[in-house]
Amino acid sequence: MTGEADPHGFSDEHGEPAPRRFPGYDVLAQHGTWDRATQGAVLGRLGPQPALRFFTPAEQATAGALFDLLLDQGEEQDRLKIPVLHMVDARLAELQTDGWRYQDMPPDDQAWRRSLTALDLDAQHHENTDSFASLPRERQAVRLQTVQDLDVKPWYGLPAAHVWSLWTRYACTAFYSHPQAWSEIGFGGPAYPRGYLRLGVDAREPWEVADQSPDEDPVAQTTKGAGT
Repeated sequence: MTGEADPHGFSDEHGEPAPRRFPGYDVLAQHGTWDRATQGAVLGRLGPQPALRFFTPAEQATAGALFDLLLDQGEEQDRLKIPVLHMVDARLAELQTDGWRYQDMPPDDQAWRRSLTALDLDAQHHENTDSFASLPRERQAVRLQTVQDLDVKPWYGLPAAHVWSLWTRYACTAFYSHPQAWSEIGFGGPAYPRGYLRLGVDAREPWEVADQSPDEDPVAQTTKGAGT
């Protein structure tokens, strides 16, 4: 992959900043085209976040480590860290769930507390440490991989696949609601009230930037493979 490394880009497998797929693109440059309600909602996700209200101090440490690992975030990364912990905490404090849950899972707020406690118990049992957050990152990854690999089997009294769904749903919803993530994936931003003019495949609005590495998409790779 070629291109200039950008301080807001993702990192590659060696921990080096990866070139941005949409270099120079900043969705916030278009904020003047949004109405005031949209500006307030989106720009409110920037800067200092409200104090945590749902997670206890112990849960904050565990959830923070979990989100950092799931989303490849951390202090060692060069890009600005998206405040996923605070965004999820705010949702849970206000009981803003997805509006549904698996029948074999407790309500989301209870499921979060139970699963975070389970992560710490798991670390104590398998790693001889006090908490999941105290583990080195590579050992945290091992413990999470165990949960994912269990699939439909139980994990500390909860179905592992549904715990994994809970974690990733909340993590991805928070991460990809942030304008920094929008810029990294080339998302054009809110369509109201401006709207979009060019709706065809590969058609870009004047403010959008071309994808520098389209072949990296799984769909593109599958299509390419099917044609060979």
